[in-house]
Amino acid sequence: MRGLLLALTCAATFALMTAVAASAAMPAVYKNCTNLNKKYPHGLGRAGAVDKTSDEPVTSFTRNTRLYKIAMSHNRGLDRDKDGIACEKQ
Repeated sequence: MRGLLLALTCAATFALMTAVAASAAMPAVYKNCTNLNKKYPHGLGRAGAVDKTSDEPVTSFTRNTRLYKIAMSHNRGLDRDKDGIACEKQ
């Protein structure tokens, strides 16, 4: 009986630790640019992306290809001009 209780306790602890680790590793999903700009004020873009604009280009956006791809997989509208930078602003 003790062995079974110990096994169940260990299994429950492992499941809880795995769930906490998975939720901590999962980045936020952004519904719109207002939400994304709260965390990334100048936008979020792929490494090597260049802002397409006729004015002064935004260069201070956060460069992280993995996070950009995740954000875009949930909301393609975040990068309307398709320049590799989501929600860029000065």
